[in-house]
Amino acid sequence: MSPELKNQEPARLLAQTSEILAQEDLLRLGGGPEAIARQHEKGRKTARERIAILLDQGAPVLELGLWAGYAMYAEWGGAPAAGVLTVIGSVHGRRVMVVANDATVKAGACFPLTIKKILRAQAIAATNHLPLVYLVDSSGVFLPMQDEVFPDDDDFGRIFRNNAVLSAQGIPQYAAIMGNCVAGGAYLPVLCDTVLMTEGSGLYLAGPSLVKAAIGQNISHDALGGAHVHAAYSGTIDYREPDDDSCLARLRRLVAMLPADPAPRVDATAITPPPRPEEDLYRVVRTETSAQYDVRDLLACVLDGGPFDEFRSEYGRTIVCGLGHLGGMPLGVVASQRLRFRAEGGPFQFGGVIYADSADKAARFVLECNQSRLPILFIQDVNGFDVGRDAERSGIIRRGAKLVSAVSNSTVPKITLIVGHSFGAGHYALGGKAFDPRFLFAWPGARYAVMGAQQAARTMLDVNVATLKRQGKAIDQVELDRLTDELRQRYDRETDIRHAAARLWIDAIVEPARTREVLIQAFDLATRCRDVTPITTGVFQV
Repeated sequence: MSPELKNQEPARLLAQTSEILAQEDLLRLGGGPEAIARQHEKGRKTARERIAILLDQGAPVLELGLWAGYAMYAEWGGAPAAGVLTVIGSVHGRRVMVVANDATVKAGACFPLTIKKILRAQAIAATNHLPLVYLVDSSGVFLPMQDEVFPDDDDFGRIFRNNAVLSAQGIPQYAAIMGNCVAGGAYLPVLCDTVLMTEGSGLYLAGPSLVKAAIGQNISHDALGGAHVHAAYSGTIDYREPDDDSCLARLRRLVAMLPADPAPRVDATAITPPPRPEEDLYRVVRTETSAQYDVRDLLACVLDGGPFDEFRSEYGRTIVCGLGHLGGMPLGVVASQRLRFRAEGGPFQFGGVIYADSADKAARFVLECNQSRLPILFIQDVNGFDVGRDAERSGIIRRGAKLVSAVSNSTVPKITLIVGHSFGAGHYALGGKAFDPRFLFAWPGARYAVMGAQQAARTMLDVNVATLKRQGKAIDQVELDRLTDELRQRYDRETDIRHAAARLWIDAIVEPARTREVLIQAFDLATRCRDVTPITTGVFQV
């Protein structure tokens, strides 16, 4: 970022971005320098080192779920990135999803978020037809939390079910055992199409200690489930490798046998760059609660140069809909508008609020994108739907439901970017997490919750005070101020985008200046296989 721009941009977004980038550098260290050194002492590389060797040098890489588990599991010493890495990159030009256990974090043990992160990676691979490469180095379930990892339909067993289903769908899966692979976790590689294993690794349902306790048999690690045993006796693995380097080189050769990826649809040299540089995003977008800005200025920093055909530009103006290009790809855009307007013949409409006319317009536009088979980019800086007497009489619930229905049944690829607020049903209506966007990204200053911190704290305070009064307890102003401050701090903490990222409600926190780059890569992945089905809406509220 140029020094000149730093002096002009809002300090708030710059500070938020700098803080996020610094914390991400720490997260990438996994279990830390000492744990990395222990991995090297075993003659093994770290998960990040393995991924760097596996993927094509200089090709685009998209890491997802880096913040998974952030500020969680403190009683167990934490689990940076939930102890597993999920990265989309290229191997000999074939794009793949890589899932790599990070053995520097609790020996690669699986926490609840570890499971959910792997399931999210499998879902992305399935939806976008990406081959999967698993780099396995895990001690299995984190036993102190086994009741939160083992039994449910989004827990450990779902991974293995997905292995089998993905294989049946024709999505290639490769597994390289490069360390521990024990107990139930042993099913993951064996359910894959191709299995590699390095010397010194272990693959068994029960380790030497458990075998001795269960049946009294004394046996070494290698004799029980080493690479030679599974190559020569059990026939479980397909390739036995002496070390990580050899294993990763073989993996690259095997993936290179896959059919080539679809050729780019547009010559990169023919793409017109945006009319404004991406660094202008720091000047354009304001993250303060009541700040106004024109989202069309944001689009001018992200979309290709050339016309942006705005749909019904004079109607429903708190949502901007239109057709443009991104990296040469035609797409539709549905974006929150933060400017305040006076509706034709009506009252003021505040930016970030979805009014009845905006909901109507956006629903109609989503249908049009589906009819034209155009992917949709949703940009959220939304406070929610309009409320009050006039809103209810305008049919805001019915007309909002129409938008929710259109987005729910949309079959074209959807990608959602949260640049500011993402509150309440506004989050749902503009391609929220529950509505199956292919990817969901957020900026460092984003806020994600059922409502804003001030409104939520006031509502929760009223409830708490009413409860205390029913119990016969008097509340003085000092106590009231303390409760107010406590609730506001709690809600500020829980609306911070890192809280959402830790729970995988978003896929990645994106540096604003990299927005265009990330979105181009994500849409390229989402549209690589155009098997879109026609939209059907069922009963539509009109």
